[in-house]
This record gives sequence, C-alpha cells and structure tokens, in this order.
Amino acid sequence: MSMNVTFWGVRGSIATPSPDHMKYGGNTSCVEVNVNNRVIILDAGTGVRLLGECLMRRNLKDYLFLQSHTHWDHINGFPFFCPIYRDDVSIKVMAGHLSDLGGIKKVLSSQMCQPTFPVPFAELAAKLSFEDFRSGDSFSLGDGVFIRTAPMKHPGGGTGYRIEFEGKALCYITDTEHVIGQPDQDILDLIQGADLVIYDSTYTDAEYPQFKGWGHSTWQEGVRLCKAADVGQLAIFHHDPSHDDKFMDQVARDASNAWPNAFVAREGMRVEIKSESFPNKISAVR
Repeated sequence: MSMNVTFWGVRGSIATPSPDHMKYGGNTSCVEVNVNNRVIILDAGTGVRLLGECLMRRNLKDYLFLQSHTHWDHINGFPFFCPIYRDDVSIKVMAGHLSDLGGIKKVLSSQMCQPTFPVPFAELAAKLSFEDFRSGDSFSLGDGVFIRTAPMKHPGGGTGYRIEFEGKALCYITDTEHVIGQPDQDILDLIQGADLVIYDSTYTDAEYPQFKGWGHSTWQEGVRLCKAADVGQLAIFHHDPSHDDKFMDQVARDASNAWPNAFVAREGMRVEIKSESFPNKISAVR
C-alpha cells in the first residue's frame, strides 16, 4: 500500500503565468493525496482547475477538501473546479479556522456572489457538504485513514494537517510564520516522524526579516523543524511570486546542500510514500 501525493499548485500569494515561472509552476496551492482509494484535496488554489479535469478523466467522483485557510490564493480555484457542476459528484469541504466566522460554506459561497462571479453558488450541481472543526482537533475518515490537525500562525488563522494511513504520514504545513530561534512546538508535535512534510517556504532566511508579520516562513526553518522531528523528506512549497525559476534553482541547490532530504516542489510532481522505508519515489505527472 502507498500514499500518492501530487502537486497541482505550488505558488503562494498570486498565480504567476510567466515564462520565467514555467519550471516550478505558477498555479497557487493545491495538493492531491490518494490514500486507500480516497481522494483528499489540500486547498483549492488555481491548481485545482487542472486537478478537476484530471479527476473527471479518471472517472473519480467523491472527494474531500481540507482547507488550510481561506485567503484568495487558497480558494480562488474552487469556482473553476469542474466537478462542482456535475450532479453525479459528491464533495465534502472541511476547515478548522472559521467556526466563529460563519463557516467554510459562507466563505466559499461569498466569493461566487455578484458582482464578482457570474454563477451563483446555489446553482452548483454537485452534492456538496461542509464541516467546520477547530484547529487542534483529530478525526477519522474511516477505512484506516486518520487526520490530526494543529493551528498555524497566520493572519486570520489556519490549520496544519497530518494524514496517517498504515504507519505512513504526510503533513501539510503552509501559511505559518515562525519566530527566529523558537521552533513552533505545535508543528514539531504534528510532524514528528512523518514520511513527508510539505512546508511553507515562501522566503529565505535572508529575506525573512523584511516580511516579518506577513504570516510565512522559510525553507531553512522547514529544514530545522524536519531534522528536529526526524522527518523523512521536506517538500519546499508556497513559492513567493517574485521567485522565478532561476531563483528557485538556487533554492534547490542550497536546500540540497543543507539537507539532502529536502527538495523543491514543482507543479506536476508526484511523490509516492511507499510502505517500505525512506526514500520515497518522486516522479512527474506530465
């Protein structure tokens, strides 16, 4: 048995459809996890549009969205996720930061209201359900798939996820800010011993001081956390829009030199978390 992870969007803040961003990709946050015949989608950034088309070609019609938070770059692909217009599709959306703010359904529907979007949320054909929880909760999805969560340090709040199945673990830790010299204990506890951690690496350590308070972290902090928590591999994720392919190539070299188990996530990359021990298998979807 294995857990397959596919990156459909790896960019942060805003999509970057530029020739200088082709190698690593310009779509915003969206990661597909296939585990025990279940499709779990981490965030609905612009990358979710391509994922939706792929899911229809694969004739898969039942999905779970786990939202880290609901800033635009993590939800603005949802109205373009073609399965929501199919009446033979079932979709559940969960979030852990909106219980006191009206819930995840309110946020997703509000971005599809006039005058900002032409199709009303009420006209979506899919069987949609929504569930709000509180960051820090844990829950079972059944069939041996278990989810643990933790709060992220980000303006407006956010949620980190740990997906566990048959002794394997994937963690999705994005849009969180660290304090220099003070490792985040919530994150350390969540990622402890995980096979793969996808981490908010918007900035480098050199850049970070000028963006303090913006709610993001660095690839170097990701390495420090993963080494401290005995993690198998680190996926550097949520690339800043100003970081073009040349910049990201340098990040890839620096990160590999700092810790060989770190790699830069690219749009179209697939990671298979295998039943046997590390290393995992990395390939390309297209």
